[in-house]
Amino acid sequence: MRILVLGSTGFLGRHITEHLRALSGVQVLRAGRSPGADLRVDLTTATVPALAADLHTLAPDAVVNCAGAVGGGPLLLAETNARGPAVLCEALTAAGLPVRLVHLGSAGEYGTNAGQPLGEGSATSPQGTYGATKLAGSLTVAEAALDAVVLRVFNPLGPGSPGTSLPGRLADELLRAGPDGTVRVGDLSAYRDFVDARDVAHAAALATTAHGPLPRILNIAGGSATRVREVAEGLVRISGFHGRIDENGTGSARSSAISWQQADITAAGTALGWRPGRTLATSLADLWTSRTGTPPTPV
Repeated sequence: MRILVLGSTGFLGRHITEHLRALSGVQVLRAGRSPGADLRVDLTTATVPALAADLHTLAPDAVVNCAGAVGGGPLLLAETNARGPAVLCEALTAAGLPVRLVHLGSAGEYGTNAGQPLGEGSATSPQGTYGATKLAGSLTVAEAALDAVVLRVFNPLGPGSPGTSLPGRLADELLRAGPDGTVRVGDLSAYRDFVDARDVAHAAALATTAHGPLPRILNIAGGSATRVREVAEGLVRISGFHGRIDENGTGSARSSAISWQQADITAAGTALGWRPGRTLATSLADLWTSRTGTPPTPV
């Protein structure tokens, strides 16, 4: 089975590529802007005819789209998160390939629904440009005349978490501050639904290789609302930090308006037989080790 992964050098893309490569009988092809990619393509500028021709030549059995932008301004967000999936869907249709498309969506497409778990049928009320552009891309995939599924990923973390994410930024700040310094962050009172990137990779692999049609949208999350402060406290314990956490800093522009999120992950369990397998403590410990190269400080 030949699986083409777009955005294979990103945080989730790397984990998904690694997971797929470990599967028996799977050949992973990488698509993106890097020189070593099997398919050099930038979905923000690609044309449908050219991409369709390239896809027809590669003849993948499945495509996983991990390409996306979390910042960089409205134009980049729109080109990457909205235009990109649209071009990909039209190119796959034009190529006439019997492929499954697995697209990574975002919890930012929902907005907030305090106190109520978000199911795939919940109202979508994105609270900014990021969520709106991700929603546009996901709707394009969900409505395409393709064998396609959107995995709406909530708050991924784990080894290699980028500095643009809260867990990654906290780890970087703790390293910068040293054991007795001051770490400045935004408000940590919000609730988020965290999921390990390796569990996301497992879900993507199951969605890519599953037989028969899948629901158009599936939530991929931990299935519980966790106060963001617990993430900070967990990293503080793991790192051996004894300094001060200052919550008067700037928080994430793309999620600051969302106070509470929790996913209902029943549908992913039914359709894929998937459940998250790693605890928050494990994800944080492995994140810290990936930053430092050493095991966490015993607590």
